[in-house]
Amino acid sequence: MQTINTFAIMFFVRKSRDDVNNLDIYARITVNQKRSEISLKRTIPVCNWDPSKHKVRGQTPEIRTLNRYLDHVYSQLLDCHRQLLEEHIMVTSRAIKARYLGEDEHQKTLKEIITYHNTSMIAVLKHGTLKNYYTTERYLNTFMLSKMNVDDVYLKQLNYRFICDFEQFLRSYRNVKDVLSLTNNGVMKHLERLKKMVTLAVKLEWLDKDPFQKFQLKFVKYDRQYLTERELDLIENTYFNQERLERVKDIFLFSCYTGLSYIDVKNLTVHQIVLGIDGRHWIHTKRVKTNELVKVPLLPKAYEIVKKYKTQLKITSSKKLLPLYSNQRTNRYLKEIAKACEIHKNISFHVARHTFATTVMLSNGVPIETVSKLLGHTKLTTTQIYARVIETKISEDMDNLLKRFETKNQKERQTNF
Repeated sequence: MQTINTFAIMFFVRKSRDDVNNLDIYARITVNQKRSEISLKRTIPVCNWDPSKHKVRGQTPEIRTLNRYLDHVYSQLLDCHRQLLEEHIMVTSRAIKARYLGEDEHQKTLKEIITYHNTSMIAVLKHGTLKNYYTTERYLNTFMLSKMNVDDVYLKQLNYRFICDFEQFLRSYRNVKDVLSLTNNGVMKHLERLKKMVTLAVKLEWLDKDPFQKFQLKFVKYDRQYLTERELDLIENTYFNQERLERVKDIFLFSCYTGLSYIDVKNLTVHQIVLGIDGRHWIHTKRVKTNELVKVPLLPKAYEIVKKYKTQLKITSSKKLLPLYSNQRTNRYLKEIAKACEIHKNISFHVARHTFATTVMLSNGVPIETVSKLLGHTKLTTTQIYARVIETKISEDMDNLLKRFETKNQKERQTNF
């Protein structure tokens, strides 16, 4: 690295272009006889400049404030010089000027960390997850333009207030129909994504301090929708003349008895149905979301649905196990099915997965550890989101408890006799 022989900072003035009676103040940085100049955007009368001291002459409050500002600039430039030395960066007058103005590589921006994150995560995150990050990016861009009147900010500008202001912006954001766009949890998900990108900036040493350190994400817990045993029977026992509704009903029921998500059912092939060591048919697949291996025994009702569509699959020469519509169409048709069955719940395809965990498995005494394995969860705490203690199960457990009490009392009475 080049040895620094000379380094100097000096303030000087030039005649103002707008007023010949005034002078504009500049800072000059000299390193090894090479100069860079910075306009300080300050103007003084010609008679007020002291060329020997390179300061403003006078004792008025305004002049004292201006001289303090020049001292502050001098200290900042010295600090920029120190930073470059500590970071083993070539020290030049231009490098010091760029660091002072925040224009060097050290001063990364919010847009830069967003771009870095989104491009580096293409091979890691699923397409649907990346789409959510792009949505967060659009909200951030709109926030900066509308509330801060800028199109980007330096990472060092991110602080607790920035996060709080962004939160309030999201909570009050209205769509083209003048309706609030986000619920509390929607707001928290956008903040959670911003937090992840800020944490990445800290790890990359683009940011010294995490502004989320004192900010707490507050999600509201909601009960996930699922079908009760009665509602599940209603759908099973309803026949639809329209082929589209009958098909969606069958595949929805298949998910209710296997616990597979829409994308996992869509990707299933005939080769993934294998005979297990117990002589029964099993599904061997990997979850798209987590890449976890899942082995699910085919319950009789799910196997009946597979056999129903076996002929159709042969005709189309498809390796797919079941014929699915798009996720959007499937969810739209499910709402028609729920209405026809007089089920007053907002049903989507994912409700089948919750129904499998709650109504089919847990309410029938299957241990939560087994359910977790069947769902392909990496953590038991994830399964607990699905786990509900259903009233019928509570009633059944209480009946068993009462029976044990009665048996115990009978034994005590027989002992006393």
